[in-house]
Amino acid sequence: MREGGRGAFWGWALVRGESMEPALSAGDRLLVSYRRRPAPGDVVVARFPDGTLTVKRAAERRTTGWWLLSDNARAGVDSRHRGPVADADVLAVVLARAWPRPARRL
Repeated sequence: MREGGRGAFWGWALVRGESMEPALSAGDRLLVSYRRRPAPGDVVVARFPDGTLTVKRAAERRTTGWWLLSDNARAGVDSRHRGPVADADVLAVVLARAWPRPARRL
């Protein structure tokens, strides 16, 4: 994930792996907002406790943080494996897939 500079409103993220298929595929470039608060159903960029950056769907807000899930349950690691992600570790909300040109909605 690249930031647009200190205090940026938006930035870019790159999808790696198959965990968000069919909505997102490896190599997709995403426009993200650092200021927007996540809502259930949003695709977000988050940091797991071990420092791994990930793109997942925010399923629900729990008292201990966000429950994040892969769209492709057979691929990737999500909250079913690592538990909820703290609010401070949900870094950005995906606004749009910028490349390749969107043919479907997230």
